[in-house]
Amino acid sequence: MNLSNLRPPKGQKQKKQRIGQGMGSGRGKYSGRGAKGARSVTGYSIMRGFEGGQMPLHRRLPKRGFTNIFRKEYAIVNVGRLEQLQGDSFDPGRLLELGVIKKLEAGLKILGSGDLTRKISVKAHVFSKSALEKIQKAGGSGEVIGSAS
Repeated sequence: MNLSNLRPPKGQKQKKQRIGQGMGSGRGKYSGRGAKGARSVTGYSIMRGFEGGQMPLHRRLPKRGFTNIFRKEYAIVNVGRLEQLQGDSFDPGRLLELGVIKKLEAGLKILGSGDLTRKISVKAHVFSKSALEKIQKAGGSGEVIGSAS
């Protein structure tokens, strides 16, 4: 036995059914498509979400709310997280370097969750009122920098 003698098993390979080849083909007249209707004609393709004429689900469900296209997503860091980090001055570049934030979206926002016991200086695009109070109460400073670009 060698490669030139290899053959598929008997009955494995069958001739492709060629539809639309007349009455003697075994699929005559309408070629398996039925007599009339959208599916019987050439070039038919169903519309996405079409439910046979029934009102589609995406039109039956109510629409709610809206998306604000001017919304700004900030990279968020809490005061409690700054307490855990080494060093006493933080800015967006340093926090990226330390891996505290992954990506600077519209800028850096400092929030007031957690406690702060040491003096730190922070540069960020936005501060919450409570965060700025906690930083100043601990003897530190919070500086607002321009928008990220």
